[in-house]
Amino acid sequence: MLQNQVILAIESSCDETSASVIINGEVKSNIVSTQVIHEKYGGVVPELASRAHQQHILPVVETALKQAKVTKNDVAAVAFTRGPGLLGSLLVGTSFAKSFALALNIPLIEVNHMQAHILAHFIDEPKPQFPFICLTVSGGHTQLVLVKSPLKMEIIGETKDDAVGEAFDKAAKMLGLPYPGGPMIDKYASEGNPEAFEFPISEMPGFSYSFSGIKTALLYFLQKRVNEDPDFIDNNMADICASFQQTLITMLLQKLRKATRQYKVKQIAIAGGVAVNSGLRNEIQKLAEKEDLEVFIPQFQYCTDNAAMIAMAAHFKYLENEFTDQKVSAMPRYALH
Repeated sequence: MLQNQVILAIESSCDETSASVIINGEVKSNIVSTQVIHEKYGGVVPELASRAHQQHILPVVETALKQAKVTKNDVAAVAFTRGPGLLGSLLVGTSFAKSFALALNIPLIEVNHMQAHILAHFIDEPKPQFPFICLTVSGGHTQLVLVKSPLKMEIIGETKDDAVGEAFDKAAKMLGLPYPGGPMIDKYASEGNPEAFEFPISEMPGFSYSFSGIKTALLYFLQKRVNEDPDFIDNNMADICASFQQTLITMLLQKLRKATRQYKVKQIAIAGGVAVNSGLRNEIQKLAEKEDLEVFIPQFQYCTDNAAMIAMAAHFKYLENEFTDQKVSAMPRYALH
């Protein structure tokens, strides 16, 4: 390995502009600029997101280099999120990385965003041993992944419709909670009774998930109850959130438990933005104790979109000389393989 393997990584898949520097496999900086402009629209507006990335990317990169105590001339390779994500947002990061690499005549490393979420577990100790199963949960994805090595992963189950993060956000909207709604539901749920109301669990074959049914069930449930009592939501917010959240977590962990048994894996992990959910974290710990499993959860800052996870994925790719060229383009739909 080179004495100073300095990699600059860029993440711009959605509404976080982030840059990170990793040196010989150790993350030295992780700068994230969060776009607050989307809050008033109740969701991410793609055109506004790409414009904000253009504004933020230079200062974010400069800060990441400065915090890592390196200059652009020290960088041995530049990595970027190729996909999946919003096309306009991805194009900003891809174009910047290509220009940076071309100007300095250094190699490019393209990274799959979902692979990077999983490899966030290797930023800090303790680190899982291969093979392990990772439940990747975010606003756009819900996947069960058998992780055989840093660069060899197999999706063994995923949602057939909506992602669990989207289910959280849509439910929050129905309840009149501000965007992003997932953290708000988690906050109210901590004060409520998870058994107060019953919502249906979708039965899907194998390790597949479906979250469209529970969203519809919540909609009809709220319509019926609000017709009977206009103040029903306000008076029962904590219990509604706790019951809805518990149902989603039950659905997630039923498949995870089934997968660990079938693949005879004793180590499990969660990754992605929904991994910050306190209810999910608590329940996966209970599952681990009950099934005699070891569980790994990244720090909060490495669960949501960030460039440190892109840097870690790039580190493993660098070791295997997995580089790309200037013909590379962004891929909004980029399957994990």
